[in-house]
Amino acid sequence: MSDLSGKVVVVTGAARGQGEAEVAALAAAGATVVATDVLPFSDQHGDGRHLDVTSASEWADLAASLRDEHGEVHGLVNNAGVAARERLPDVTLQTWDQTFAINVTGPMLGIQAFVPLMPPGSSIVNICSVAAMSGHAAAAYTSSKWALRGLTRAAALELGSTRGIRVNAVMPGLVDTPLMASASPAFTDAALAEVPLGRVGVPADIAPTVVFLMSDDSAYYNGAELVIDGGLTAHVSHKGIADATRPPA
Repeated sequence: MSDLSGKVVVVTGAARGQGEAEVAALAAAGATVVATDVLPFSDQHGDGRHLDVTSASEWADLAASLRDEHGEVHGLVNNAGVAARERLPDVTLQTWDQTFAINVTGPMLGIQAFVPLMPPGSSIVNICSVAAMSGHAAAAYTSSKWALRGLTRAAALELGSTRGIRVNAVMPGLVDTPLMASASPAFTDAALAEVPLGRVGVPADIAPTVVFLMSDDSAYYNGAELVIDGGLTAHVSHKGIADATRPPA
């Protein structure tokens, strides 16, 4: 296992699901983990704090607090996200704006807040999605994850050359989390049928990659996009899944 001893790592969306598993894995690797969420922490690993990722002032307050407590922050995992499943004709402006605020603006604010505290060799991981590897019927969600993919690349270019900070994206497929639980059975069945490994992923399938990207073992990874999806995007477009879940005309 990668050694994260001496590293302070912030994780958003950490109260449940994939974020909770990432916190546990990072702590097991020796990191001092600051777990954040707008939800309460029931079984917290590390240091649990309230954070609304859409609030610039809350990001600033957290950064100031961690500067006083630790001096430096060595890692940021932008894990918080929401699923907006409406198809394009049905997307409201409110849904569009909220999805982008959490899935894209939140990571951008986090990067801006913590980069001044990050020494060279620090790492930022954006939890993206296979929805950003091809077209997908959920218009707002897909667009936001493509935007996060673009932010990852822009940040990798900017921060790698000026500060020695690495920025990478993890692209999970179907993972058994509360976010996936909001999907329709028709979507889950159609998507699962296209996964060569024949199963839905679990948070523990994603967390080790996050630990690796936070560690010095990944010192030459920058701007990378690591797909963890059981083989889904190795062969399939999302048209078949979209057609299987299309409402009757």
